[in-house]
Amino acid sequence: MNILRTPDERFIDLPGYSFAPHYVEVPAAEGGEQRLRIHYVDEGPGDAEPVLMLHGEPSWSFLYRHMIPVITGAGYRALAPDLVGFGKSDKPAEQSDYTYQRHVDWMNAWMEALDLRGVTLVCQDWGSLIGLRLVAEHPERFERVVVANGFLPTGDQLLGKAFERWREYARTVPVFPVGQSVDKGCVSDLPPEVIAAYDAPFPDESYKAGARVFPALVPSTPEDPAAPANRAAWAALMQWEKPFLTAFSDGDPITRGADYFLQQLIPGAKGLPHTTIRGAGHFLQEEKGVELAQVVVDFLGMNRRQ
Repeated sequence: MNILRTPDERFIDLPGYSFAPHYVEVPAAEGGEQRLRIHYVDEGPGDAEPVLMLHGEPSWSFLYRHMIPVITGAGYRALAPDLVGFGKSDKPAEQSDYTYQRHVDWMNAWMEALDLRGVTLVCQDWGSLIGLRLVAEHPERFERVVVANGFLPTGDQLLGKAFERWREYARTVPVFPVGQSVDKGCVSDLPPEVIAAYDAPFPDESYKAGARVFPALVPSTPEDPAAPANRAAWAALMQWEKPFLTAFSDGDPITRGADYFLQQLIPGAKGLPHTTIRGAGHFLQEEKGVELAQVVVDFLGMNRRQ
């Protein structure tokens, strides 16, 4: 596996992102000795309840910069890793290096290395596809879940025209404009310096294999390699009785309506104050991060561990 690492100077003076870097190494592939370095933000008291924030495609932990101070200000530990292929984490150079199962395995290895327990998961986009698998497969590590513009597809449902267009675009566009893609996923226009920050992890096209292939890894047919594991995860989630909150935006064409199904199918979602955040698109952490963070803090306060 040819592994790329973005130079540190790409991340100097990013707006609102002055967090100290932390790193963990995990196995790169099944049965091999090669290692991948995963970067993560770790702010707040080390012994406080952990809030794990998982980003999606094609963003990185920069997406959570508005939320981290709100979470830590309320007394919690804020953790925001960069998925492999994104942010300051290592980037395998070939699209074939990435599979759905590897993404789950990489993040599980990271979580085990930190021995995280009592976790509140906050997840969006691919953060949900990975995070909900972790919740289903390792329920002993999690206390509650907040899903924001995310779902767990099994390949048994149509993914919609908007997603199909995005998948084809990511696969075929000659130069994949990561920052502009995040901008187009918002209902407001992002400042140039913010767009540039989303581009920062990718010095050139060779670093973008993970970003390009991510949409193609979403299960889209019942025969998809990830479909059985996701069906098994759903079987576990449909027995999940710990608190499970949805906080979707009102302007996301990709996940619109998925919150209803999560609320209906997961027992822990019953009777909770599910939220619709107004005036945000797919990347609601970018546009309404403080508001979403306050939803998370209020949710934690409802049943804070004694």
